Amino acid sequence: MKLPIRKISFIGIMTSLCISTNYLMIGIPNVKFMDLFVFISGYIMGSLSGALVGVLTWLVYGTINPYGFNMPTLIATCIGESLYGIFGGLSERFGLKASPESFNAGDEGFWRENLIFGIIGFLLTFTYDLFTNVVTSMVFGIPLLAYIAVGLPFTLAHEVSNFLIFFLLGNLLINTIHKMLVVGGEKYE
Repeated sequence: MKLPIRKISFIGIMTSLCISTNYLMIGIPNVKFMDLFVFISGYIMGSLSGALVGVLTWLVYGTINPYGFNMPTLIATCIGESLYGIFGGLSERFGLKASPESFNAGDEGFWRENLIFGIIGFLLTFTYDLFTNVVTSMVFGIPLLAYIAVGLPFTLAHEVSNFLIFFLLGNLLINTIHKMLVVGGEKYE
């Protein structure tokens, strides 16, 4: 499989954006822009590109991390994060449209389309959190329900913040990046 140089460049830029914003926001547990950026990567460049951004981000961020390193957890986060990119690509392919007309808060389309992005962000984050919690509880031999109960504030922070981030920024960033990628009337692919 051969990726065009422009896709490789896009993957590199989005991975760098994910990593840098993760480190900038490291003091705010479980609130990150990374998940949206991975989703957008898949939405704009396809599921494979989005999945690669997710995996590459975690390979760096999960290895060089002040919270520590654990191989099974790293593998779980790589797999879990790739889901954002895969579903970003599938969302675009199956008709979820980010429309520039949806920037007016008084417009019905604003609430409908942005709410869809928010719900997708929430559901993907719920799936990611459940998957990584199951793996981590197994790795450390902690009963799953106890592990979930202790981590509930972090889980809620992750899921609620992702709902809001996807709701407020998903449509806007997709449209902005689409405009930036159109060069001389041709789509950047």
